[in-house]
Amino acid sequence: MSRFQWIVAGYGTLSLCVLFAAAEVPDVDQRNVELRHTDFEYQQLIPAYDQAGWESRREELRDQVLSAAGLLPEPVKFELRPEVFGRLDREGYSIEKVILETYPGFRLSGNLYRPTGPGPFPAVLSPHGHWSYGRLENSERGSVPARAVHLAKQGFVVFAYDMIGYNDTRQLPHSTWGGKREQLWSVGLLGAQLWNSIRALDFLETLSYVDKNNIGATGASGGATQVFLLSAVDDRVRFSAPVNMVSGLMQGGSPCENAPNLRIDTNNVEIAALAAPRPMLMVSATGDWTKNLPHNEFPAVQRIYQLLSSGSAVEAVQFDAPHNYNQQSREAVYRFFGTHVLGQSDPEQFRERSWSVEPLGDMLTLWGRSSPLGAVTLKTFIDERIGDANEQVQQLKPFDADSLSRARKAFRRRLSASLLARTPAAEDLATTPGDALDKGEMLYLGRRGAGDRIPVVVLESPEPNETIPPVVVVHGEGTAWVMSSGESQVGLVGEILYRGGRVVGIDAYQMGRARAEAVKPEEGSRAERYYLTFNRTETARRVQDILTAVGYARSRFASERVQLVCPGETGPTCVLARALLDGPVDLAADWYGFNANSDQAFAADLFVPGLRRAGDFRGASTLLPGGRALLWNVGARGFPEDWAKAAFFSAQQSALLELHPASTSDADLADWLTSAGTP
Repeated sequence: MSRFQWIVAGYGTLSLCVLFAAAEVPDVDQRNVELRHTDFEYQQLIPAYDQAGWESRREELRDQVLSAAGLLPEPVKFELRPEVFGRLDREGYSIEKVILETYPGFRLSGNLYRPTGPGPFPAVLSPHGHWSYGRLENSERGSVPARAVHLAKQGFVVFAYDMIGYNDTRQLPHSTWGGKREQLWSVGLLGAQLWNSIRALDFLETLSYVDKNNIGATGASGGATQVFLLSAVDDRVRFSAPVNMVSGLMQGGSPCENAPNLRIDTNNVEIAALAAPRPMLMVSATGDWTKNLPHNEFPAVQRIYQLLSSGSAVEAVQFDAPHNYNQQSREAVYRFFGTHVLGQSDPEQFRERSWSVEPLGDMLTLWGRSSPLGAVTLKTFIDERIGDANEQVQQLKPFDADSLSRARKAFRRRLSASLLARTPAAEDLATTPGDALDKGEMLYLGRRGAGDRIPVVVLESPEPNETIPPVVVVHGEGTAWVMSSGESQVGLVGEILYRGGRVVGIDAYQMGRARAEAVKPEEGSRAERYYLTFNRTETARRVQDILTAVGYARSRFASERVQLVCPGETGPTCVLARALLDGPVDLAADWYGFNANSDQAFAADLFVPGLRRAGDFRGASTLLPGGRALLWNVGARGFPEDWAKAAFFSAQQSALLELHPASTSDADLADWLTSAGTP
């Protein structure tokens, strides 16, 4: 019998049994039909967790927020060089002007309200939201100075500071910045504002009259978004009151409230719950998108607090009013802060009394002054942030075992937060049978509750060689290529099967038989503008499909060690997937001439928000040791050969890395895959 006849005969003996429950794999890949957006109505606000599950989710979600904001890793904290001047002494409090240099050449302005006396006093950060007059808005629906003055009279230091593009802080616009290049490096308005809030916290900690262990935050609308994002990532916020923003109906319509990856698989309600177990008051109104908060959003957050044995630390109140931070809402916040922070219970302490509005010239930091020298432009700001991020990647290049360990820990964390993909456990996998095949087994694979549907073909030799780890094949033409290669006398898959191997081939997202029309947001809509805030890119979805396939191969064949083979255009995507895989995984991938030094190449062919800041293929290279790695067509363009070699050298595994400048033959690749060597 010829080799070709032997292979065909072997296919015919395959069992068509499915090892996983045939459930929860939808008839249509839900990733093509479900479009999440700012006004998407969430049916499940926060999944059910036990305490250990929530603690794990908390760290994962916190990293997601930091990564989306461009704050993973945290930027270098330069000297704030604070200017505090123009003091106004009033009965029971004072007001001063403040300018902080939160980034080199970028200045944040605000006003500092201070109680009379030496302190130390608790303090409150007061971001203002999208009021026309910013931190100086004083209207019936919302008054930033009113809440600052009354909190100061009650015994709090208050720092009311600008959003970018408002009042004195106009060096940069309050708009969406740039395109895919900025998104690859996670440079944008939301992150810059969140960093301003973190630096504002740093500033309050420098003040001798502030109790550094008792700092909180409150704001309404876009200011509330800043409050719960800051509380989510910085535990120094010890108490908070987000007003009229925490909702499962609307997630924020401004560029400062949206960033790529921010709300993928999550929402503002779950992000707000990251404040637990610290005291938080959630204020809502009947006349805006927080109308359901007492019955929907608050109970969901309260369950997290109860899980942490701190149910009394979270409260909710609602007023019959339009979108606001009016006097009723402010007095509710005074009561909550007074009770939980000052230990006061007299309701009279929390009523607003007469106060005076200060002239604009006495409040604005640049009134009658020119902009500070050396102020950065938007282009310079973006270029400097990208340069800083690139330098933080370069600093982690390994040179010995200790530096490799640090790099692997850092890049695993960063790449996970950018790609938002993970290998599912066996119990989280589901399959359903596909079309009957004469030669092999066709099925559909998915993760329980995830809505994905991955076409899979499984091919096994009739005389399996258990020393050959199962092979997962990812090709641009998908399972059709795997079947064709298996039937060829000289094909790669046929060679693997002839030698006793087992092969799992997939149609990764929008490849091969997985190609399908996907729903698109309406042109010009917020859903289109903020698509990436809620939805993964094709590359990120393909990475997840590869991880899912590896998890399936491990479970099906009871083999921890798996070989991932990616001929053609899928090679670079597989390198990213391999970086997120735990355990022994051998990687054989076609580099395909991808230029990993080019933002344009990533934007065109391998787009994932935050990927370059997370370390791109330099970081991925540090995560390859632990299994064998063979890459071909690396040529002279773009593959970080020096990083890969440094990583394997530092791991004392240099012999396990092979880099070929040109292509490799199917026969040589089959030899490599079926060799008996172990990593």
